[in-house]
Amino acid sequence: MPFIRLDPPTPEAGPELFFEGRPLRFRPGETVAGALMAAGVTAFRETPVSGAARGPWCLMGACFDCLVSIDGQDNQRACMVAARAGMKVRRQIGARRDAAGAGK
Repeated sequence: MPFIRLDPPTPEAGPELFFEGRPLRFRPGETVAGALMAAGVTAFRETPVSGAARGPWCLMGACFDCLVSIDGQDNQRACMVAARAGMKVRRQIGARRDAAGAGK
């Protein structure tokens, strides 16, 4: 079942973030995961072993299936980060990387 906002923002109003270069409107107070899911995004990352698509599962920061790159910083749990205007969000592909860029 899709994630549907009961009261979506109007296309011409509200802040926007960018997912994979595509502008998405969100409501103030939403998490990045909420904003992406409401826009129809289901795959937030790919697993390093099989390449399978993964998306939010628990929505409380425990499962790490919603890891994304936000403003160039990898390993961000989309369900725990408040959406901000102008944010640049990308899918996280492959193994997690540490602050030095090394895979884990």
